[in-house]
Amino acid sequence: MKGKLEPSERQKLVEEGKNLKEGLTTLEEDLINLRDELQLEAQCIPNMTHPDVPIGGEDSSKLRNVVGSPLSFDFPVKDHLQIGKELDLFDFDAAAEVSGSKFYYLKNEAVMLEIALVNWTLTEVMKKSFTPLTTPEIVRSSVVEKCGFQPRGENTQVYSIEDSDQCLIGTAEIPVGGIHMDSIVSESSLPLKYVAFSHCFRTEAGAAGTATRGLYRVHQFSKVEMFILCKQEESDMYHDELIKIEEDLFSSLGLHYKTLDMATGDLGAPAYRKFDVEAWMPGLGRYGEISSASNCTDYQSRRLGIRYRPSESPTTSKKGKTNQATPKFVHTLNATACAVPRMLVCLLENFQQEDGSVIIPKPLRPFMGGIEAIYPKSR
Repeated sequence: MKGKLEPSERQKLVEEGKNLKEGLTTLEEDLINLRDELQLEAQCIPNMTHPDVPIGGEDSSKLRNVVGSPLSFDFPVKDHLQIGKELDLFDFDAAAEVSGSKFYYLKNEAVMLEIALVNWTLTEVMKKSFTPLTTPEIVRSSVVEKCGFQPRGENTQVYSIEDSDQCLIGTAEIPVGGIHMDSIVSESSLPLKYVAFSHCFRTEAGAAGTATRGLYRVHQFSKVEMFILCKQEESDMYHDELIKIEEDLFSSLGLHYKTLDMATGDLGAPAYRKFDVEAWMPGLGRYGEISSASNCTDYQSRRLGIRYRPSESPTTSKKGKTNQATPKFVHTLNATACAVPRMLVCLLENFQQEDGSVIIPKPLRPFMGGIEAIYPKSR
């Protein structure tokens, strides 16, 4: 075009340039669509699994630890629904009218017990050098996806907000995971340890039956969640630390529980390895999951773009250019310190008394104004 050209030849080249530009625009749009499709396909690929994880479904999970034994009662055992009704602790009927099934009002000492559980748990976990947080409870769908959850689709556990790209969180793991999104942290700042309080919202799609009655499986609940970002070679160590914290908390409350190394079929997409804690619930007559601790390695950090720069000495190239160490992806871990409704089930059912009262475990009493027991209101 810069040379001497006949007008007809120049016009021909102009038209060719326009066609190339239009073709490039179309190709760029196709590339964006292909990248989106590739991202969706890639999100279907789960994390790798630890070599020691049992292979199979939930029944193949391996017992790691058993603490205590079931309490014996010399009177008919009640479930938490009957206890709560007799002590006037919650109201499912009114909540069903106001919000629908699987919602509830907590009342009287149950409210104090929730607040006591949260404050006690935060106090204990903060002693382990965790930074306390409260989090947003509405997040972008993209952050939910990057944490390994599917906000849309059949049987999703996520509540999506109509006509927006936002969702209600099902766990504080999601907003805490997003704090350092698209950033490079210094190696000296690791590990980053957070303990977050939030409300959680879950559709519980597909859940039904007597095993989900009452407070055991609900749409909204309060939870204290632990979250760690660390160097790759340290994540197994911090996984052990998290499950130890959980076990110490539940032992302090006097609960009988077992810890399981969950099988591959029960890990979910992000988890490399997951330990579950199941506590004995005498009123329900079975063990119920009250906590889990997962090592997600770099599954979430790759999607969230969270890296750290090793503190190696910079190198100098032959041309005199200084080269810093190549950033690496952090490993992320999460663990439930206290899921309030299931803890209420455990406390009410395990510490019920023949006279209808419920004993408050000693560690919680300072956080309940010194109350030692919940008595029927007639007393």
